Amino acid sequence: MVKVIFIKANGEKRELEGQPGQTAMEIARNAGVDEIYAECGGACACATCHVYVDKAWADKLPAPEPMESDMLDFAVDPRPTSRLSCQIKLTEQLDGLTLELPVSQG
Repeated sequence: MVKVIFIKANGEKRELEGQPGQTAMEIARNAGVDEIYAECGGACACATCHVYVDKAWADKLPAPEPMESDMLDFAVDPRPTSRLSCQIKLTEQLDGLTLELPVSQG
């Protein structure tokens, strides 16, 4: 299992676990994290699963594909560590990944 820590805008933390190969969006949606809308269901066709990757983890993720970068243009308040959680595939190396949730998805 891979642990992912989601930090809400109010500072509340939720620790979730997923299987390698799942996406951060999938485990958040399955656990009822309301701040992850995932309107496109993980097709990288919207920005409603936008998260901020903790700076300690940002360099451990592969660079975003061009399609993800394009979709991040539609995210509310994007930052240098912004990613779409549907594009973050869990691996054993990401155990403990920390993701901050924006105040709004749009």
